[in-house]
Amino acid sequence: MKSATLHFEFHIPITALAMFLLKTWRASAFGVYGYLNFTRNGFLENSKKFKPEDMEIRLDGKNCVVTGANSGIGFATAEGLASRGATVYMVCRNMERGETALSKIQSSTGNPNLHLEVCDISSISEIKSFASRFSSKDVPVHVLVNNAGLMEHKRVTTSEGFELNFAVNVLGTYAITELMLPLLEKASLDARVIMVSSGGMYSSPLTSDLQFSNGKFDGVEQYARNKRVQVAQTEKWAEMYKNKGIDFYSMHPGWAETPGVATSLPDFNKWLSGKLRTSGEGADTVIWLALQPKEKLVSGGFYFDRAEAPKHLNFAGTSQSHGKIDSIFDTLRSMLVSHDSKK
Repeated sequence: MKSATLHFEFHIPITALAMFLLKTWRASAFGVYGYLNFTRNGFLENSKKFKPEDMEIRLDGKNCVVTGANSGIGFATAEGLASRGATVYMVCRNMERGETALSKIQSSTGNPNLHLEVCDISSISEIKSFASRFSSKDVPVHVLVNNAGLMEHKRVTTSEGFELNFAVNVLGTYAITELMLPLLEKASLDARVIMVSSGGMYSSPLTSDLQFSNGKFDGVEQYARNKRVQVAQTEKWAEMYKNKGIDFYSMHPGWAETPGVATSLPDFNKWLSGKLRTSGEGADTVIWLALQPKEKLVSGGFYFDRAEAPKHLNFAGTSQSHGKIDSIFDTLRSMLVSHDSKK
């Protein structure tokens, strides 16, 4: 009796196969690079090169705005700025949690110049109300830290019709930055905007599909896309406002143990338990960027552990994608204008 032989044939378009292999490479390269650099061990190793005097600079008389300041990296950033004498405006979504955080920072730093601003960064209406209220103070803004962010795994649409991750991480960040520009200009050559991005962006190119309209929704991938947009936004703003005395920096805090990570990535949080950075270590480079003389920094640059870092991994095929940022800015601008016309 002859043995039967089964033959299987798979017909996969070459472009689909190439994209699959490229995405697999990006994810693998990011995972290895991250494990070697983004954990607490990476911070401890890189901190051997840190200069203590860099963090001894005072911020007395400087006004700093920090979004998402009630917990995690935002809280540690607000506390670090307050401990150096800054007047800190903590932008929080929840009044009760914001008041608790403010009280803790006042107690730990002895700085009475902390103020709570309640605003949901997922809402254009709330951002515009906040910007209007804040503008009436007529104070210069020396440092704006765009820290507020989230990772929602399911597709959720805000009351204004935007996908939630995009609404907070991209559109909200764009809106608050644009609306604060007149106050940043008042700070003249001292003004800077710091974008708390993520190394997750290494796994994604820039895409014009801002709200993940095509394909099955994936919250982790959407988060990575959002963080890539933030880095490209920072480059674009640096170019646009280079003659206005405002500098723009993006940064990656590393893999830190924060309430946001515990909620959004519980398996990741458990797998790396004991190996993640503290919130303070995650905030270290944010504070460092707020303190350094501008001549030491590169506007539009991406920073990690107090040093400029690459924006793309080798062979990841993401470097050419930043050419889309002009059309993305046009889209974001039109969304703000459209929101005004609907009121």
